[in-house]
Amino acid sequence: MAWGKGSADIEQLAKGSLGRLIFKYSWPALVAMSLNALYSVVDRAFIGHGCGVDAMAGVQLALPVMMFLVAFGPLIGVGHSALLSIKLGEGDRDACEKIVGETIALKLCLYAVLIPLLYFFLDEVLALCGADKVTPAAGEYARKYLSIVLSSHLFSHFAFGLSALQRAEGGAIRSMASMAAGFVINLILDPILIFGCGMGVEGAAWATNISMLVSCLWAFGYYWRGKTAVPLRWRRIGIYPPLLRRSLSIGMAPFLQQLMSAIIVASLQIAFTRWMPDEASRTAEVASIGVFNGALILIIMPVLGCQQGLQPIIGYNWGARNFRRVLEAFKLGLLATSALTAVAFVVQVVPPFPKWVAAMFIEPGKADIIDLAARDLQIANSMIWCISINITATTYFQAIGRAGVAIALSMLRQGLVMLPIIWLMPRILEDKALAIWLSMPVSDVICNAVTLVPLAYHVRFLAKVRSSRR
Repeated sequence: MAWGKGSADIEQLAKGSLGRLIFKYSWPALVAMSLNALYSVVDRAFIGHGCGVDAMAGVQLALPVMMFLVAFGPLIGVGHSALLSIKLGEGDRDACEKIVGETIALKLCLYAVLIPLLYFFLDEVLALCGADKVTPAAGEYARKYLSIVLSSHLFSHFAFGLSALQRAEGGAIRSMASMAAGFVINLILDPILIFGCGMGVEGAAWATNISMLVSCLWAFGYYWRGKTAVPLRWRRIGIYPPLLRRSLSIGMAPFLQQLMSAIIVASLQIAFTRWMPDEASRTAEVASIGVFNGALILIIMPVLGCQQGLQPIIGYNWGARNFRRVLEAFKLGLLATSALTAVAFVVQVVPPFPKWVAAMFIEPGKADIIDLAARDLQIANSMIWCISINITATTYFQAIGRAGVAIALSMLRQGLVMLPIIWLMPRILEDKALAIWLSMPVSDVICNAVTLVPLAYHVRFLAKVRSSRR
């Protein structure tokens, strides 16, 4: 079957050295995911140093709403890219072109419905996130920042969705370049707009908007120039129910995971605004959550980038029924993910690194806030080294189209374990802040213990069938 110019990348998924393939597809995905993360991290760093603790808390208050919108990206992008990998392995050209067209159509529908609703209920949504319980300045910063960045979400969804499709067909470097282009623009514009133009938080928001537009145009550019294996045909833009059902079922796991992350972040903010005694302490803890999220994004994105590089290799070879390569790819992916989570543990838990990380986001004159954030980082990430099992297992089941298992594993840590613990622990321990932060390591341990059961069963299955195709 003849494909486009990227067909050589597809052949490598079937025949290339697994170690080199995982590195080849993981490092661009790792860089792309890290650059995506750095949008938020760079904004927080500039805002924390140039605008103060209230501004840092305000941007954090807006985060759950942004995470809610971002959750629809994996639902559409990851689901369709995983299905594209499988269809490429099966050699179904017609379905591949429809998958690309359907991704565009769904992104347009999403923006047309969700963004107007959020603008209409903006104040009520921010109040649900705790904006009415912190200092008035922090609440106002949250409103200004969110009202600006909402307008760019169509561009960000197009950029991330098309990049995921390009990565699924083997164009990992093309995918990375789209993210890199936007990040470079954001890095340049942030200090210019925040400090040079004196726009503060609003400048950070506009820098993000412009950067997302650049990434969107860059991603589309590869299709316009015919650089992809699967072309974007305008007549294919539409909804295809059989493909839609399967892609959404695959993308449901990361969607629910991201959605639950938004609920968890909102719950942490609400819990602190409930249990802390005054506005100042509430604002300080919300700012500390901002440091935690910025650090976690910076550290965990390489882990997720590794998973994004692993997914097309597993998906393609599962579609081609090459189970030996599926098993070997999974083992190598688990090893790489374990190494990255070990590094994450060291950076966020072992002194003096936590203070250094906190100082990236808080101005030097706020030593008390830096100490508070460093302590919170150490507590929350004390068991982060063990999450590699759950992360890799979720990616594996998602890549092979086992949506039910992937959804259960992705929801386990946050939905079934962490969420109730956030509200239970403060009723047991006298130190309310310690109790809330402890919900994270406790859930890490429980989640990974449970993940071992379905994972062990499927690894045994792969070991039995791997000889069916060599």
